[in-house]
Amino acid sequence: MRVAFIHDWLTGMRGGEKVLEELLNLFPNSEIFTLLHLKGMVSKKIEEKEIHTSFIQKLPFKSKVYRHYLPLFPAAVESFNLKGFDLVFSSSHCVAKGAIPHPGTPHICYCHTPMRYAWDLFEDYFGNKRGLHRMLIQMIMAKLRTWDTVSSQRVDIFIANSHLVKERIWRYYRREATVVYPPINTDFFKCDKRDGEFFLMVSPHVPYKRIDIAINAFSKLKDEKLIIVGKGPLFKRAKKYSPQNVEFVQQVGDEDLRRLYSRAKALIHTAKEDFGMVMAEAQSCGIPVIAYGEGGSKDIVRRKTGILFKEQKEEALIEAVEDFKEEDYDPELVRKNALRFSKREFRGKISDLVEKIR
Repeated sequence: MRVAFIHDWLTGMRGGEKVLEELLNLFPNSEIFTLLHLKGMVSKKIEEKEIHTSFIQKLPFKSKVYRHYLPLFPAAVESFNLKGFDLVFSSSHCVAKGAIPHPGTPHICYCHTPMRYAWDLFEDYFGNKRGLHRMLIQMIMAKLRTWDTVSSQRVDIFIANSHLVKERIWRYYRREATVVYPPINTDFFKCDKRDGEFFLMVSPHVPYKRIDIAINAFSKLKDEKLIIVGKGPLFKRAKKYSPQNVEFVQQVGDEDLRRLYSRAKALIHTAKEDFGMVMAEAQSCGIPVIAYGEGGSKDIVRRKTGILFKEQKEEALIEAVEDFKEEDYDPELVRKNALRFSKREFRGKISDLVEKIR
């Protein structure tokens, strides 16, 4: 089977790229179509594929400001020539699901989320814009939402990465979706748990992640240490205003991340996530999770594997950390919970859905 994978952009290895990587393992006879590819920024497994890019690839300053070309993204994804493929498979959190398959070619979309800045997180991304700038953004987003809804009809089967995303797909597109959790490398993310030394947070420094809640909470939890792994546009500000018991690590590889998991008391997560792969990775290592109890955390954290706090506020996190007792959590039970997200589970469920459409 010859498969065309449509992926929004290839500019780094995040959750969506890890899903794409596993999909490529399922369908070796495949090619990738993407708006933009920054060579060397994704894994060898992805880089070795034939990668087709759009006209976004030729625009100036693409590596730094490609998101500013958002109004052009629908035209870019529609420009791909997908003739000759047996299946179109989009991996979409922005516009990838809007690609136009050749007539008669089935289209499956693994939806990480409908584009969050156009729908439910508009204020998180653009709430600080005022006047004419805000009016212009609102006009662009109105057109983008219309295109997003219309183009959803090009998909034959929607796959959601969580129950939250399944609900969004119905709310915005009026389409049903099957939940298939993202693949977690549970064979790699395992460790011999010992007494934890600190609390751990793994997150890019972007607004919706709400890292500020954790920093403010630990400024009052002075006897506890928090390590935050990640980088992003808010990194410098976060570091400037953080107390001494909060330590920052900008970037680590998987080996170092596993070592940090093994030394952690618990993972802290303050965002409302579409899914939240780091929570599943931590649980695969036997590490309990303390998370805001909305979104993907409700799929991941079960009884006796962590704490879900109800309000996205520092007071709620402080209370959860103060209630947390590491000895209450059995690492083997926590890890068993995470095995629901293994690569084997992912491959089996995706293969079953592909068989339905062939």
